[in-house]
Amino acid sequence: MPDPIPQSPIACAVRSACPRCGRGHLFKGFLEIAPSCDACGLDFAFADPADGPAFFVMMTTAIPALGFGLWLELTYDPPVWLHFALTLPVVLIACTLPLRFFKGWLVASQYIHKAEEGRLARPAAPVAKPDSTGAP
Repeated sequence: MPDPIPQSPIACAVRSACPRCGRGHLFKGFLEIAPSCDACGLDFAFADPADGPAFFVMMTTAIPALGFGLWLELTYDPPVWLHFALTLPVVLIACTLPLRFFKGWLVASQYIHKAEEGRLARPAAPVAKPDSTGAP
């Protein structure tokens, strides 16, 4: 197989594509990462975005979505059922749809930047210094 063309993490996230070849699928379901790429065979066992996607969704969309509910409450003082009809769907949609993008972006970034789990560094063995006195 020829050397793969370097992929952009953002482009991989937008297309939900394999970070190595850019053609295969990254996801098996909506948020479940596939075991491997169906085009180039890249094993996605390295992929562990952990809570990263949820954090980015909270910072980018959850706060404005909840701001909508607060604005609605303070401006119009609607009944509770209207919050369930308007605010709840806005929050659910705004917080669910971007998860796939952010998860794909973080997985692609892990692959492209060769991110791995941290390991403890072992101290180097002491190096024997030559005797400066010249004694045998």
